Amino acid sequence: MTTTVRVELGARAYDVMIGAGLIGQAGRHIAPLLHRPRVAVLTDENVAKAQLETLRAGLQDAGIDMVSLALPAGEGTKGWPQFTRAVEWLLAQKIERRDVVIALGGGVIGDLAGFAAAVLRRGVRFVQIPTSLLAQVDSSVGGKTGINAPQGKNLIGAFHQPSLVLADITALETLPGREFLSGYGEVVKYGLLGDDAFFTWLEENGPALAAGDVDLRIEAVRRSVQAKADIVARDETEQGDRALLNLGHTFCHALESATGYSDRLLHGEGVAIGCGLAFEVSARLGLCPQEDPSRVRAHLKSMGMKTDLADIPGDLPDADTLIDLMGQDKKVMDGKINFIMARRIGQAFVTDDVPVTVLQTVLGDALRGRA
Repeated sequence: MTTTVRVELGARAYDVMIGAGLIGQAGRHIAPLLHRPRVAVLTDENVAKAQLETLRAGLQDAGIDMVSLALPAGEGTKGWPQFTRAVEWLLAQKIERRDVVIALGGGVIGDLAGFAAAVLRRGVRFVQIPTSLLAQVDSSVGGKTGINAPQGKNLIGAFHQPSLVLADITALETLPGREFLSGYGEVVKYGLLGDDAFFTWLEENGPALAAGDVDLRIEAVRRSVQAKADIVARDETEQGDRALLNLGHTFCHALESATGYSDRLLHGEGVAIGCGLAFEVSARLGLCPQEDPSRVRAHLKSMGMKTDLADIPGDLPDADTLIDLMGQDKKVMDGKINFIMARRIGQAFVTDDVPVTVLQTVLGDALRGRA
């Protein structure tokens, strides 16, 4: 079964196809985009071993030649050195403005390859083939591309929409369990920010979904992508509603910075912990029911996920340092940090009116829970 979500952006609208076996069928879906039968693929070394030959065969079936570059796996790739390497390789391959670059991989490769496509010859088209759950439900859709800076995550980048997204559910079968659950952190986010019925559905179906039920995985990705597509169509460049997609991310990015963007904390794990903290702060401010933070954490725990600062190995800085790290976030406006708070599960909103004292209390309590 293949299902399609349309991202409605006028002349730049595109399809997100979700189903099993799409990497092996990539040629027939990508061929209509091409002016000549040749594509350049950016991937990472782990994904290359698992998926690159399947993609090559799928492209060859449609008479499309492929050149590829495999970058090192991991968040450390998402910086200037590997970005420069990728752009210079694309130029060496004589990729022209009418050609197509393919991003085959998780969020790191999708972000880096999309940014490379955005700046190469002032913009070439690209196709996202996300191979992680996190990339399928979040980073491959919506056109945010970029790399990290020493000062913070995703601070260098551009909005550059893909021409097509192929989300192959079978690619998720090769993911380590921890990597899959990291992506699930972004799935849960969609229920928490705007769809309480979806969150309830996840409470009922999450364990079977994690265990490998393909139909449930397709449905979870479809509902997540549809939620994001609806928001992106309303607010492509994050002037309003799109900021809701950052639920949990302000806390997450500070924790990622504090842990050195290492495998101590995967992005989706940080999002899950950040969502819990956002609901905790919301409850302390009297914005949402007291039982909501417990319900959020109970579901994440039932899935075997990280839910609290105590679940992060190694040392963490104090509450004031974490708050300072939040000040480096992209969502800072006029010196004020924009937070996504919640009135209840399924009803998030943006505010810059979160007292530092409440943040200090919530983070302090969470850090003491590590003792």
